[in-house]
Amino acid sequence: MKFLIIEDDRPTAEYLRQGLRELGHACDHASSGLDGLTQALTSHYDAIILDRNLPQLDGLSVLQAIRSQGQRVPVLILSAQGQVDDRVLGLNAGADDYLAKPCSFEELVARLSAIVRRGEPELQPHGGKMKVADLELDPLRRTAVRNGRSIELSTKEYQIVEYLMRHARQVVTRTMLLEAVWDYGFDPGTNVIDVHISRLRTKIDREGEAPLLHTVRGAGYRLSDH
Repeated sequence: MKFLIIEDDRPTAEYLRQGLRELGHACDHASSGLDGLTQALTSHYDAIILDRNLPQLDGLSVLQAIRSQGQRVPVLILSAQGQVDDRVLGLNAGADDYLAKPCSFEELVARLSAIVRRGEPELQPHGGKMKVADLELDPLRRTAVRNGRSIELSTKEYQIVEYLMRHARQVVTRTMLLEAVWDYGFDPGTNVIDVHISRLRTKIDREGEAPLLHTVRGAGYRLSDH
């Protein structure tokens, strides 16, 4: 997943970025309301973590501007202003959730999981987890389980599986994977995808289990139970 953190306090922003990156997520950071609004309107994010007290443009104004453009990206306000009136104001402005500082990182991840789940119910109908057949992924905790067994995945392997699952039963091309997982705008001419897919197949499709990871000759790959 990819998150945008709009926070002018650098230690807080770095703490959040580090924690989310350790879970395998990509994070952009904006230190002012104006920069945050620009990034929110010009890039795709799975969710935004938004402070209220920001230079140039306050957090509620950023949120209202995002919503006025028809953007439904989930937004979690994270603010030291945590009184009931403050929370009501933020939620009425269009926030999906409101969390007062200081907070535990574990609770932040749980709140993010909830608002992302509400935003994409068709992809995450299993308590915040994504599922195809008996393969389950928890996108925020970066865990994978099939038929009750835990699957150990590297960061890149997990990103590939997550992308394939978000496009379940659809053909995903090599170009799509290069852009989504490696952030390449070109084909580097290596077999990096083939190597990762081969490793994934041995981890996901054990002997005796129905194959889920399919190669579509001349096109790409598909994660499907048929």
